[in-house]
Amino acid sequence: MDPPRRKAAALKYRDGEDAAPRLVARGSGAVAEKIIEIARANGIYIREDRMMVEALSILDLYEEIPPELYRAVAEILAFLYQLEGRSKG
Repeated sequence: MDPPRRKAAALKYRDGEDAAPRLVARGSGAVAEKIIEIARANGIYIREDRMMVEALSILDLYEEIPPELYRAVAEILAFLYQLEGRSKG
């Protein structure tokens, strides 16, 4: 049996321009690895969350996340802001 393929998704949010974060990349296998590689090279925090990436994988590229995902994405953003604060402090 083949191991499960790694999946990745990337969100972008521009305060004042976007009503909600948008899906800007998604993929599995080699594409997922490239998304992760680019994120790491640019100092972007990565959080593994299989359920979230599955939910995001059904969106079209550049589509804003639906209201049903606001809470989950807000929790991830809070986690990332907390990490960012620790790295600066």
